[in-house]
Amino acid sequence: MTFDAIGIAGTGLTVDRKWLDAVSDNIANINTVKSTDGEAFRARYVVAKEGEGNSGVYVAGTAYGSAEGRVVYEPDHPLADADGYVRYPDIDLASQMGQLIMAQRSYQANAAVVDRAKESYQAALQIGRS
Repeated sequence: MTFDAIGIAGTGLTVDRKWLDAVSDNIANINTVKSTDGEAFRARYVVAKEGEGNSGVYVAGTAYGSAEGRVVYEPDHPLADADGYVRYPDIDLASQMGQLIMAQRSYQANAAVVDRAKESYQAALQIGRS
């Protein structure tokens, strides 16, 4: 049972790490400018699925945001088209910060489960030695 808890929490840690990677990548590219003839940076979202039985959770894939982005009038920008427009990603910073906090808390919770399961296992070993 203790090993099941460690394994399941470990799968959660893996998903959380990939979630944190995706959110940090989105935040890092929130101001990435492209010309209007190209695609905007596409936000990345981790798709997690429940495993079979007690196998935990896994990353089933990645979903991407719109390549359309936001077209902004910046005539002085070097990438501006003839009409003065550039393309920014359509990423909401407030939403991404909320996702970041949830991913961090989930990671902390799964790490705490691993620690507590490890302590339980060590306590059981001590009882067995007595």
